[in-house]
This record gives sequence, C-alpha cells and structure tokens, in this order.
Amino acid sequence: MIRRRSLLIAGASGLALPALAQSAWRPRQPIRLIATFPPGGLADVVARLVAPSIGAALGGTVVVENRPGAGGTIGADAAAKSAPDGQTLVISHASPNGIAPGIYPSLPYDPVNDFTHIAMLCDTANVLMVNKGSPTPTLTTFLEKARGPGARYGSSGIGSITHLMGEVLAREARAPKLDHVPYRGSAPAMQDLFAGHIESVFDPLTTNVAMIRDGSVTALAVSSAARVAAVPEVPTFAELGLPALTATTWIGISGPKGLPPAVAEAVQAAVLTTVGQPEIVAKMADLASYTPTTPLTGAAYTAMIAKFAADWTAVARGAGITVS
Repeated sequence: MIRRRSLLIAGASGLALPALAQSAWRPRQPIRLIATFPPGGLADVVARLVAPSIGAALGGTVVVENRPGAGGTIGADAAAKSAPDGQTLVISHASPNGIAPGIYPSLPYDPVNDFTHIAMLCDTANVLMVNKGSPTPTLTTFLEKARGPGARYGSSGIGSITHLMGEVLAREARAPKLDHVPYRGSAPAMQDLFAGHIESVFDPLTTNVAMIRDGSVTALAVSSAARVAAVPEVPTFAELGLPALTATTWIGISGPKGLPPAVAEAVQAAVLTTVGQPEIVAKMADLASYTPTTPLTGAAYTAMIAKFAADWTAVARGAGITVS
C-alpha cells in the first residue's frame, strides 16, 4: 500500500545542492511558475501549495500562471521558449513531458532536451470514477456497459495521461464503446459527471480524495502498483486483471533549456527544502501525492522523464493513438 514517503535531503542526485545562503542567484522580479492545466487540477493545486515556500527560500516571490490547453502542451511550449534566466519555471508533468511525444506527430518542443529538468515534486495514482448511485459501481459492471450500449469517460484534455489511459483501458478490456470526452481541465469534467452528461471520469487521484471518502463519487480502480493508503478500499487495475493500466501522474519543477547552473542549483535547493517541510508533506499526503523517498533531481529526473516518454510512446504507437 502506498503510504507517506519522507524526502531525504542528503544524497540528492544530479545537480549539486549548495546551501541557499551561499548561492549568488536571486530572482530580480517575481518568478512565473507555469501550471500547464487549469485551476483545480493536480498541477495547479500542488503549484500553489509549494510556490510560497519556494519563493521565500529564494528570497523572492513565485506567482502561478495557468496556461492550459492541448493536454498541457501549450503551457509547456511557452516555458520551453522562455528566456533561460530563472524568471520562468514550469510544472513539468507526465502529460506534456511524457505522453505528448507519443501522440502528437508534430510536437513544437522536445520534452527532454528543450528543458532544464530540476526536481520531481510528487506523483499520484490515476483513478477511474463514476457518480454516486451509478448503475455501474464496479469496474466489472462498468466495462460490461462499455462493451454493450457504451459508456463515456471524461479527461482533462486530449493528449493527457488520463486520455491515453482510457484508450489503453478500452483496448486491454476489449471495450470498443468506451468513448473519450475531452475537457479543458478536471473541474469541468467533474461538473459534467455530477450532471449526468458522462458516465465516468479518469483523473489524478489528488483532488478527488475527499469526494471518494464522502461518497460523492465511486472510485472503480486506481492506477498505482499497490493500493493507496488514502483510499485503501479502492482496488488497483492490476489486481483486477489490467496491469497495463499501472502508471502514476508525476509532476516536478523545470525551466527552459540552458538555465545557468547557479540558477538551477538555487531553485533545486529551494524545491527540496520546500517538499521536506512536514506541513507540506502532510498536505501532499492528504492529496494522495507523495514525494520520492530519495530526491529525484537534475540528471536523474531528466532520465526518468526520458524513460517514461519512451515507454508511453511505445504504448501509444502500439495502440495506434495519435492526435492531429
């Protein structure tokens, strides 16, 4: 079962980790932190949770700017094309940095090489949910509907990780009538679920924990390798016979390509200080979002992104999933 994981400051890999007091770099104006999805989703919620502390550690201010659209690729592209001076950072994300390369034939940026990937913040399971009182309260009954009369699932947008996971579910479960309905973020998808316009939503677990606990929605399965401590009653896709649906949504902090080492080191130190604070760890655990046991920074974080992108590109191409 996934439980709260403590962040170990010692032993960080990748970029060197000097003391902030010894760093010469300080922001000359408020830092823009681009969240590549709308307010209310994982990227936005965690960005706003950590921004004040990161800003304070750097001796400045961090302002979150939402730049949603096209599965997070609009915001990611804006960040990639920003000046590499530390004044623009981005919430790197499994969708625009990991899923997009496999489904967009002409992505306007390289998800690995056009960024300075600084540190992973956390990851969370994805969850398939139906409304309270749904006639398909289990994954088995839901898939029966998706194989017969049909069912719709909402996601935070075309090209998002949850879009692709729904496509994989349809393929693996042989449910050809499971149709995707894209939204500009998680919040409007949930609104349509509650209104009965769609049968289900695939979404990161983060902002849905409270609704699962109070019974507003029914969680059919989570995409983590093991059950999640925050919602231990929810089975995993793997234990229900669908191991191909095992994948979490991760996010981190990145900057444009060519970020000076002194800037990257200062931001990395601020990030690690922030996610090591007990109150931040506790709030993330409440959101079923967990920091790595050992910090994933610099070259190690970059390598993780590259592998994730390669793995899911193979999945997307194997399934014939593309977005024009």
